[in-house]
Amino acid sequence: MFDHTYDNPVISGFHPDPSVCRVGDDYYLVCSSFEYFPGLPLFHSRDLVHWEQIGNVLDRPSQLPLPLPGSKASGGLYAPTIRHHDGFFWVVDTNVDGGGNFVVRAERPEGPWSDPVWIDVEGIDPDLAWEEDGACWCAFSGPAGGINLARIDPVEGTVLEGPFPTWSGSGLKYPEAPHLLRVGDWWYLLIAEGGTERGHAVSVARARSPRGPWEGAPGNPLLSHSGTGRPIQNTGHADLVQAPDGGWWMVLLGVRPRGFTPDVHVLGRETFLTPVEWDEDGWPVVAPVPERHRAPGGAWHPVPAPPARDDFDGTALAPHWISPFARPEGSWSLTERPGSLVLHATGPTLDTPGYTFVGRRQQHHECRVTALVDPGTGRGGLCVRLDEAHHYEVEVGDGEVRVVARIGPLSQTVAQRLAPPGPLTLGVTVRTSDLVPASPLLTGGHTTGPDTLAFWLGDPEAPGAHPLAELDGRYLSTEVAGGFTGRVIGMYATEGSVAFDWFAYTPAQDG
Repeated sequence: MFDHTYDNPVISGFHPDPSVCRVGDDYYLVCSSFEYFPGLPLFHSRDLVHWEQIGNVLDRPSQLPLPLPGSKASGGLYAPTIRHHDGFFWVVDTNVDGGGNFVVRAERPEGPWSDPVWIDVEGIDPDLAWEEDGACWCAFSGPAGGINLARIDPVEGTVLEGPFPTWSGSGLKYPEAPHLLRVGDWWYLLIAEGGTERGHAVSVARARSPRGPWEGAPGNPLLSHSGTGRPIQNTGHADLVQAPDGGWWMVLLGVRPRGFTPDVHVLGRETFLTPVEWDEDGWPVVAPVPERHRAPGGAWHPVPAPPARDDFDGTALAPHWISPFARPEGSWSLTERPGSLVLHATGPTLDTPGYTFVGRRQQHHECRVTALVDPGTGRGGLCVRLDEAHHYEVEVGDGEVRVVARIGPLSQTVAQRLAPPGPLTLGVTVRTSDLVPASPLLTGGHTTGPDTLAFWLGDPEAPGAHPLAELDGRYLSTEVAGGFTGRVIGMYATEGSVAFDWFAYTPAQDG
């Protein structure tokens, strides 16, 4: 038997609000996806450390209504819960822009998953738990605050009893994200408190029955990094799972802020893993979340990293590719020009929802992105997106290459030069600020932000590449822009049709 260690986060980048279940020796985990389609990324692991995305729970437009106008950045799908019961996988979630709370199910985690069954309860962050007699309970964060509980029929979506209030936490703001779990003779109610910013925390209560009465743990909050100097912050929104060896583990969200005060995070809320013990009185005990820890005992199952380069040779896009709000069939094609992803513009600007964009989450603090782009008579390129009011892009069209920065109400072209005819390579590099020397391309010659984004005509690692501009990364951070998501880097078209022969995302070794 070998002892292994793991590094946190176990799923990096914008993968918040994790929920996990175990079936035999296999673990399955889902995360929030907010305004992006397809929705609810689904991961598989055999050891809780190495996770592979095997799909998305909501991968058909009929499952994920995000109507425009009306849908917004950081709207859409909030915190999901995944469970396995009676031969089915179940996911319950809230679509704040299209119908409220719903349940979907599947016989296999890879799908197909059913269309949503809507539940007539008002609130967010729903959870599912079953009693031994088959009664199904849905806990959720109620509109008036506190955690509510209803007994439901998850197949029909019918509310059979309730809803009624259960527990409102330990007194911190925004009690939410409940998970109801049976351990021994007790029912435990695990919740998030304190808001999903620096005050985020995990608290727990227990009762002999889901109907209560509930008592909070004397040591609440169970976990919080608030007010500490730990490199992992915003710890909260947790779920529990028991490993085959009997040990207990917690998955939760956190962030890794960077930069000079006030530090900010740019990758979004990520998924972390930490061990759980039980004290002599039957309460869970969780130490501060470590950057590195001994891995769960038993199996050790590394999974291959996704290829750095996508040549678009397949018949479908890989599951990590996402698009804001929707991806209409007529907006993209892998067959129109075999071996390329062709994007057709559906909107003239990235500043208003309804444009054509296919991207992936930024998962490393340092990385390089390149793509071979043939604009034809169209306009498009590479974009680093947080929302419609916060994005940087390098684009080609009308015989020019331009770098455009949108920060709040301001949009400015910060660099431009003539473009050579035919396909060309565009590049973006992201470097942490403590490694960035003063540069004449960077406004002010220095940065105190978390990182610097550099934009290139050509591959930054190849001879002959032309640097175009460098921009401070703090303006593409949650603390500046607001919201619940992280950066997404991808390809877009805002005029005509643009072909991408390949797209490469290469993390730095220490990124």
